[in-house]
Amino acid sequence: MKWIRIQVKTNSRTELIDITHRISEEVTRSGIQNGICSVFMQHTTAGLTINENADPDVKRDILVGLARLVPASGDYLHAEGNSDAHIKASLMGFSLPVPVIDGRLALGTWQGMYFCEFDGPRDRHVLVGVSGE
Repeated sequence: MKWIRIQVKTNSRTELIDITHRISEEVTRSGIQNGICSVFMQHTTAGLTINENADPDVKRDILVGLARLVPASGDYLHAEGNSDAHIKASLMGFSLPVPVIDGRLALGTWQGMYFCEFDGPRDRHVLVGVSGE
């Protein structure tokens, strides 16, 4: 499997960025018709998730819910002041495996793939690999 690095520039401390189209482009470029697309994050204060991409309020609600669960200030010991970002990233996860069927990501009708920034703004990246036949 060949891995491609996709750059993601974030603009806020916390935000969800829809990367579905960019990942889909890599699936098309790969020429794989049936297999798996793997997306991996090499950062510890950002994550990946799949969720609804039709209503932008969903992104906002996810960020608000995570802020309630893991507030920015708390009884944290990590000296860099971004413990909440590490915890939120761990909750979201660092990889997404998505089936590829007939040359396309097999996402549901309302599903999109999101880059989840919790310690921005930053220049980030994700690794994308597609394998199969």
